[in-house]
Amino acid sequence: MAITTCVFDAYGTLFDVNAAARAAAAEPGREGFAAIWPTLAEDWRAKQLQYSWLRAVAGQYVNFWQVTQDGLDWALEASNLTDPELRARLLALYWELPAYPEVPAMLATLKAAGMKTAILSNGSPEMLNGAVTSAGIGAGLDAVLSVESVGVFKPHASVYALVEKRFGCRADQVLFVSSNGWDAAYAAGFGFTTVWVNRAGLPMDRLPALPQHLLPDLSRIAELAQSA
Repeated sequence: MAITTCVFDAYGTLFDVNAAARAAAAEPGREGFAAIWPTLAEDWRAKQLQYSWLRAVAGQYVNFWQVTQDGLDWALEASNLTDPELRARLLALYWELPAYPEVPAMLATLKAAGMKTAILSNGSPEMLNGAVTSAGIGAGLDAVLSVESVGVFKPHASVYALVEKRFGCRADQVLFVSSNGWDAAYAAGFGFTTVWVNRAGLPMDRLPALPQHLLPDLSRIAELAQSA
């Protein structure tokens, strides 16, 4: 069945999650942080994801903003940083993450082709609305779906089911795109056609299902959606 709906993970897929630390490191007076920001950004993202998985398994849901703060606190301590002002600045910048350069044109092409488009994310509605507004991509999206409505993080099946409920479509009509290999894999297991946007060139995760497509960025998504 032809693809009618293109759904995107948000953080790391549409929005550059490293941008907050990168931007803070470039600000005057942060020369020490400039030397270590890549490590902190990597630790922050890793713990943010790990805490979401652990909370999903344990049934201890909190919203993604809390998970994001907890992950940053771990990363700051791991880097021996005790700077409340830096912490506050990093969190503020996280609400203003830029979209990757190819995102606006890619979304516009999908819309011109008559596709429905959406975000499906662990992020809270407030976080996602802030990022979408800051990046200026709201006109390219029909919906912004958050796990908050089901109270469990990805990759729980109830999260992917939100797409079918919102658009009244079948799973095989959905192209799901994520920069997280595990997310693309479990979405494929749910029944979506999936794309892993593997910007870092990482190995494929060893999981029960595999993404059907592998791309280095989002520039060919519209072409793939129309040919799938």
